[in-house]
Amino acid sequence: MAIADIAAYAHLNEAEIEALGHELDAIRRDVEESRGERDAAYIRRTIKFQRTLDVAARLVIGCSRSRTGWAVGTAALAYAKSIENMEIGHNVGHGQWDWMNDPEIHSSTWEWDMVGVSSQWRYSHNYRHHMYSNVVGVDDDLGFGVIRMTRDQEWKPEHLFQPLRNLLLASIFEWGIGLHGIHSERDRLTPDHAKVVEARKAFAAKIARQSLKDYVLVPALSRSRWRRTLGANVTANLLRNFWAYAVIFCGHFPDGAEKFTADVLDNETKGEWYLRQMLGAANFNAGPLMAFSSGNLCYQIEHHLFPDLPSNRLAQIAVRVREVCDKYDLPYTSSSLARQYFLVLRTIHKLALPDRFLVATSDDAPETASERKFLDGAGPGKSPGGLRTALRERGRKRR
Repeated sequence: MAIADIAAYAHLNEAEIEALGHELDAIRRDVEESRGERDAAYIRRTIKFQRTLDVAARLVIGCSRSRTGWAVGTAALAYAKSIENMEIGHNVGHGQWDWMNDPEIHSSTWEWDMVGVSSQWRYSHNYRHHMYSNVVGVDDDLGFGVIRMTRDQEWKPEHLFQPLRNLLLASIFEWGIGLHGIHSERDRLTPDHAKVVEARKAFAAKIARQSLKDYVLVPALSRSRWRRTLGANVTANLLRNFWAYAVIFCGHFPDGAEKFTADVLDNETKGEWYLRQMLGAANFNAGPLMAFSSGNLCYQIEHHLFPDLPSNRLAQIAVRVREVCDKYDLPYTSSSLARQYFLVLRTIHKLALPDRFLVATSDDAPETASERKFLDGAGPGKSPGGLRTALRERGRKRR
């Protein structure tokens, strides 16, 4: 089973969790009070760079007659789309730049370059996912409804095909996000049928606009070379989808990104919410270029703690979050992108099988754990330290 008692699992008492919450609140206040022109210049510069790269890439695709030119232009277009999707669209949609009071860079007005409707995504992602991160049966992002990511999700014969579903989801990730958004919007608006119909029309209209732009109008501008441009647009969207999928899955589903039962939501304090975000997310190691390319979502732990703080601040926030983890003896889950993705794929392929073919218990498996894994004597008050020490000691004994 997933974690039902987060304090017991974290090896922290009520006072310690409250103190942890105060320290994280202090980090938030420090960043909020220091936001200014430098941060505003960063997002404006990023938008200018992305738009310039987009135009340059399309000119190279349309004007070059060589295969090399097509490949270079397509790669540049895919990168421009990735930046727009994650470092701009995702982060603006979180309200990270609303403090600027710029109507052109505001969560309520920004519409990103993909088929999903931004307003519908903001509800499914900002609220349903970030408020209830990794809570089984509540967070719809846990496997996105098509992939079994924890043994708390009942196995069904259809899960045998989830390795193929995973590949399909990666290929059409923007469509998955769009459908995910309209699904959550339907749940939110029900039983108001008129508003549900309106939401579906908005989604259909966005699909029509996006498809018309990418697959009709832009290729038509190339006239006799429309096939070349169409192929570049399809390829760039595919590459953007794969990259966004990889970044999102590596931040949510490798070993160490824990899952929770709905019990943790009962009378959940701010400190417990912070703790759930820290235990339920994972980072991957990245330098400045990789961080920028991923929308700074290589800092998924920090993003989940402070989803509305500017993405360009997450690197400095990460230093302080690590210090908090060290102080309270909590794990800070981070590894290389390649390793995190390998762990994700291992979980996807393993959980495609019925539970009877799995070795570890549902309380003590790499992808699913609970506080009951410590009932053999390493529980709170019995371990030599906090959670990180207890996990290390448990691993040593098992070896």
